Amino acid sequence: MSEAGTACMWMRGGTSKGGYFLKDDLPAEPAARDAFLLRTMGSPDQRQIDGMGGADPLTSKVAVVSKSKRDGIDIDYLFLQIFVDQAIVTDAQNCGNMLAGVGPFAIERGLVPAACEETPVSIFMENTGQVAVATVQTPACKVTYAGKAAIDGVPGTHAPIALEFRDTAGSSCGALLPSGNAMDVVNGVRVTLIDNGMPCVVMKAQDVGVTGYEDRDSLDANAGLKARIEAIRLAVGAHMNLGDVRDKSVPKMMLVAPPRNGGAVCVRSFIPHRAHATIGVLGAVSVATACLIAGSPAAEVAMVPKGTRKTLCVEHPTGEMSCVLEVDESGAVTSAALLRTARKLMDGVVFG
Repeated sequence: MSEAGTACMWMRGGTSKGGYFLKDDLPAEPAARDAFLLRTMGSPDQRQIDGMGGADPLTSKVAVVSKSKRDGIDIDYLFLQIFVDQAIVTDAQNCGNMLAGVGPFAIERGLVPAACEETPVSIFMENTGQVAVATVQTPACKVTYAGKAAIDGVPGTHAPIALEFRDTAGSSCGALLPSGNAMDVVNGVRVTLIDNGMPCVVMKAQDVGVTGYEDRDSLDANAGLKARIEAIRLAVGAHMNLGDVRDKSVPKMMLVAPPRNGGAVCVRSFIPHRAHATIGVLGAVSVATACLIAGSPAAEVAMVPKGTRKTLCVEHPTGEMSCVLEVDESGAVTSAALLRTARKLMDGVVFG
């Protein structure tokens, strides 16, 4: 396989970037597949100099795509996070940013026929057993990446890709609030343990000694802060039904503060050991949901609009991400939608 190369498309999906593979083009045995992907990315190495990775968790990602045999579903999608400086490949989380590229990739590979104007692609997210629908722009029955949609964290404009998430509550932890509480106290810090598509620990930034408005570099340089939130992360793994999370990429750690730029809440995200340049798609959904939960730290700092259809703009270091949440009469979130973009960067073969 390594001598001939393996078919691969490199894409930017949302604010992430990585390799998109057809499942049948990868080794069937997970250990062999993971070894190939580690070589492909150049891990473990902080620079990933001997591979395609970009020396950042956001650019060391893989989407494995196949035609689905499930009723009403077009595509099965498995997300794999390739660690940069460790020989770890994990499927413990989903990735809503890489998800943005799955629809276009599936159409380009002929797994889904393109309609004219736009093509909905129903996607089963294997990591969590949930379904998302991506609406891809296909004028003249062909994928286009050109358009006027802009998302923070990505230069320029591109074709919009609408992502609608269904039944994401408890996707990894078994319940929206796996501890059963809106608020728990862990190591003296008030937190919300939540999973609405991404397991997250949400706490006030001020409760761990920062403002929540710092830039990414400042947060990454704050060893004391990182040690404190890592201790909390390790302590809550079992309470979130995630077990020992020492070598896992979940839960994500979310520090919230009052909004500064007209949004609903300001967030600084750790993924989990490095500060995020923006915020993950499903992480944003989980934080936005936490803002709606009475008694949670997020609700105490958030500015939440009224109505059963709420647009919550989650402010992050390089802009904002808008989450559109539908709630029922009890206030429970029934669906979430976001706007992303994607771009094809390379289509060819990669050598692992």
